[in-house]
Amino acid sequence: MIAGKVWGTTEALLRTPFVSVDRLKIVPHAQCSLHCHEHKWNAFIVLSGKLSIAVHKRDYELVDVTHLGPGEMTVVRPGEYHRFQSGAEAVDALELYYPQELGEDIVRKDVGGRL
Repeated sequence: MIAGKVWGTTEALLRTPFVSVDRLKIVPHAQCSLHCHEHKWNAFIVLSGKLSIAVHKRDYELVDVTHLGPGEMTVVRPGEYHRFQSGAEAVDALELYYPQELGEDIVRKDVGGRL
């Protein structure tokens, strides 16, 4: 399904319980809303055109802007407000959403050992 947005269109390519992939077609001189995702990582891969991703860092007072061209990607952490913006040309990009990995989630109060 292709959904219209004020900045272009988004097309769902893959939906699973853990990953989703959308194709973004962004018109020239457009931007999405400033938003964040509470639990999902958000990755952008540019296929054609140039895309800027502005990320409002949550750990310190900074807006980090990454400029991407074809074949380049960036990742936004959960909880960080961000927006994308196109320049003078249209952009074709992939957007991925995925959860935080379940790896190292242990918090130790001591180191244990022999009794």
